[in-house]
Amino acid sequence: MRNIKFLIIGVLFGIILSKTEVVSWYRIYEMFKFQSFHMYGIIGSAVVIGIVIMQLFKKEVIKDYLGNKIIVKDKEKGFVKTLVGGTIFGLGWALSGACPGPMYVLAGQGAIAILVVLLGAVIGAFIYGLLSKKLPN
Repeated sequence: MRNIKFLIIGVLFGIILSKTEVVSWYRIYEMFKFQSFHMYGIIGSAVVIGIVIMQLFKKEVIKDYLGNKIIVKDKEKGFVKTLVGGTIFGLGWALSGACPGPMYVLAGQGAIAILVVLLGAVIGAFIYGLLSKKLPN
């Protein structure tokens, strides 16, 4: 029961994703065809919020659930790695019609076909875990 706050935050996040139509395949399709600003506005808002939260982590305003400082390690710069990873992510997003967060919302809404995508994501993460030491990341 002490972790119920995380369940509540997850449910609220799912409701927000659903109500803003982020889980809509049509909205994703519009975005990739550059026909609508809707998704770009949501993604841009998420980037701005992420920047603000990262600054709050660094200033120790936000701490982890145990009250410890959250330390964010600097990432190694790499153009090719970013390009390859972004391309793989984008292709998966375009082919499946969903990125990782909304996949769970779609499953919760009863979209049975998304279970195939979720299974593929889990298998992909498992394979990456097996190969990560051998990959140039």
